[in-house]
Order: sequence, then C-alpha cells, then structure tokens
Amino acid sequence: MNQEDTLLGGRVRLLQGHGGYRAAIDPVLLAASIPATSGQHVLELGSGGGAAALCLAVRFAGLRLTGLEVQTNLVELSRRSAALNDLSDRVSFVAGDVLSPPPDLIAASFDHVMANPPYQRAQSGHLPPDPGKAAANVEGEAGLKQWIDCGLALVRNKGTLSLIHRADRIDEILAALHGRLGAITVVPLWPVMGKPAKRVIVQGRKGVASPAVVHPGVVLHESDGGYTAAAEAVLRDGAALPL
Repeated sequence: MNQEDTLLGGRVRLLQGHGGYRAAIDPVLLAASIPATSGQHVLELGSGGGAAALCLAVRFAGLRLTGLEVQTNLVELSRRSAALNDLSDRVSFVAGDVLSPPPDLIAASFDHVMANPPYQRAQSGHLPPDPGKAAANVEGEAGLKQWIDCGLALVRNKGTLSLIHRADRIDEILAALHGRLGAITVVPLWPVMGKPAKRVIVQGRKGVASPAVVHPGVVLHESDGGYTAAAEAVLRDGAALPL
C-alpha cells in the first residue's frame, strides 16, 4: 500500500510505501546543492523513491535526470511518481547496482552525479527489520568508497560529484576524493545553532585543482524545533544551496 506525500511546498508529489524506505529531508537538501542548468544531464546513484531527482527536476526546466536504484520496487514507484509530476519525459529511473552499473550509463557522460549512500557501515549495529530500510540505511557489498568510485567514473570532466552523508564519516569521504576531485566544498548541516553537525554535503569538481573550502553551512532548526528561515527556503520554497 502506498501513500502520496508532497515536497517543496506541494510542488513535488511523491509516492511512498507505508513501510520500508521513506524519504526525509536529506535528498531535498542534496538536490538543492547541485549547480545544474537547463539542458544538462544529472545522474543520481541510489535514487530510492525518487525524491532528490524529482526535486531537482522541478527547479530546472529542460534538465534531464536519471536515477539508478538497486531495489526494483522503488524503481517502479519512482517511475509512477515521475508520471504524477508530468516529468516522465525528462526523469527516468533504472534498476542497477553501483558495483556494476547498466552499460547504457556511459562513463564520463553526466554533467553532475549526486548520491545519498547508506549511512551505516556494513555489520555495524543492528539491521532494520524491514529489508527495504536495511538496504537504504546499511551498506551492502558496496561500501562508501565504491559509491564514490562509481560516481567519479560516470561524471564528465569539469562536472560535479555531490554526496550527503554522516558528518562522522567525513574523513573517509575526503580520503576517497583526495587527488581525484578539486574545488571540494564541505557544507555542514547544523541541527541547531551550537550543536555539532550530524550531516554534511560534500561536493567537488572532476578535472580541476582548486583548493578545498569549508562552507559556513546551514542551521536546520530553531531552538523550539521548527525549521529556520534558511532551511524553509530550501525545503519549502525550492531555493538553492549556493556553494
């Protein structure tokens, strides 16, 4: 049984199952960080239910998006969501794994690649009882480095690779990117002012040698638990995260 939810203040209609993986705010924030322009082609690795791809598509008319997802039920659900939003002509979803992407995903052909990889290392803690949640939240055969390797292989020269991940794994991300991307920007996502970041967005460009920078970041919540104006601008109004 599926239900229809909305994102970006109702601009995106998203079908999600009552159980299994459900999109939170992370894919919306990731999509807001992509410096895409109309006419470009963006690939999302691990597209889940299609939230990030659809959010990005409604912000840029003429942008093409492809989502790669290993769970075939989510591929079908994403296709239905794309149709709900009249985006099937520009947004497609294919079944496949980052360890062996389908051959029609041509190497070095995408202007931007984005990913929201599983946050939990394999065999660390208890698996969620639902198989869909387990696949979305816990690494399988592909670890974080393999997700990054896949993205780097598929993005074109001068294009960007963007990840959203746990802040406590930033050392792994930067180690995997060292010498392979330039102009790396690390964007902390602060849960509230004065608290350590739990999430980061990391974005870099292939084939450039500019130094890395740490972005001021975004504070997501006020002390009363509500979203900050900066977070509302992204999550409700569809504003970009200028990196």
